[in-house]
Amino acid sequence: MNWLRSVADFFGLKRNLAILLLAILVIGTGEELWMRFVPKFLQALGAGVFVIGLYDAIRTLLGAVYAYPGGVIVDRWGHRRSFLLFNIVSIVGYALVLLIPHWGAVIAGMFLFLSWSCFSLPATLSLVAAALEANRHSMGIGVQMVIRRLPIMIAPFFGGMLIDRFGVEGGVRIALVISIILSGATIFVQQKFEDESKPEAAPEARLNFWQSLRAFNSPMRRLLLSDILVRFCERITYAWVVIFAMDYIGLNAKEVGVLIAVEMLAATLCIIPSSYFADRYGREPFVIVTFIMFTLFPISLLVSRSFAALLVAFAIRGSKEFGDTSRKALIIGYCDPARCGQMVGAYYLVRDLIVSPAALLGAYLWKQGAELNFLVATGFGIAGTIFYIKTIRDQREDELENMKEEIARRRFK
Repeated sequence: MNWLRSVADFFGLKRNLAILLLAILVIGTGEELWMRFVPKFLQALGAGVFVIGLYDAIRTLLGAVYAYPGGVIVDRWGHRRSFLLFNIVSIVGYALVLLIPHWGAVIAGMFLFLSWSCFSLPATLSLVAAALEANRHSMGIGVQMVIRRLPIMIAPFFGGMLIDRFGVEGGVRIALVISIILSGATIFVQQKFEDESKPEAAPEARLNFWQSLRAFNSPMRRLLLSDILVRFCERITYAWVVIFAMDYIGLNAKEVGVLIAVEMLAATLCIIPSSYFADRYGREPFVIVTFIMFTLFPISLLVSRSFAALLVAFAIRGSKEFGDTSRKALIIGYCDPARCGQMVGAYYLVRDLIVSPAALLGAYLWKQGAELNFLVATGFGIAGTIFYIKTIRDQREDELENMKEEIARRRFK
């Protein structure tokens, strides 16, 4: 069994992380049967362009608003009770969308069914920080990301088959039933969590959002601003990718599932190798590659006129995960260990709160034409990438200058 221990050690598979990975796999399989088709589902329920844009804006906004309290909850309650709460609230949201066949129920239900993905993000990152050494953070996050993408690789294909067989409304409703069953089953798994010991935060530091923001160091602030610009690139196009593929290119839902599978396969193939090398040779270059891939995706959509071209575009989209583990590892590395959940939550609150209007901007641009939507998105990606490269260069120059000053001081002594 030594080889099993070696494999577990290489991938950072501590007990809690293994339980989390199983929960992510099962819950994700249910959600991804239908989640990618929500814009099309809204369209089938009679929602207009701006309602679809509103859905994506709220989705991004909730990722912001839920992130900080999610981090506070996990810092105070521990991982086991926190993950159980997030899962149960999500199940209630699935049931609401299932029982009320109106686009308004989707908008209302998303405040609940996004709990698992939005509330739990700081909790998953803080669990990596608590369970693994700092030089293993990229790998720990990378394994999570691979497991998250396995359902995305497979489930949308079967979700597309349900939609092609039973229609958009009928297929999504069947998928929701499956999602409720799978998420309910993970409740028993999540009760096996053992909370990790960690440094105690001072009582006055808890629940203080502004103190968490002030604790951001300069590299974390620079990364945050770059990330905001690049996420504008992503969110402007996000809600319209499936509609573009189906309405403009003429794909059916099953072919969209194939595209998503290709995206996830590309992501899965690059995550573990890039995480391994980033932990050893530095993370910033990998983040730069990720930002470049974000920028290339809208351009690749712009020139796509066939299923084959979209396969290439979605492979590029998947490759954006090349350095995302490095970005997340940098974030938790910049955090105070005693308040990691809060600080990660604060980061995502600021980022996604600013980025959420990008979905409405995307809806406005879509009304003017798909080409304008994709071009503006690309512009934001270029700006964010250039800014990050410049800040990394400036940071290295500052470090070199400080090193020279320190050497000079030692000589005078």
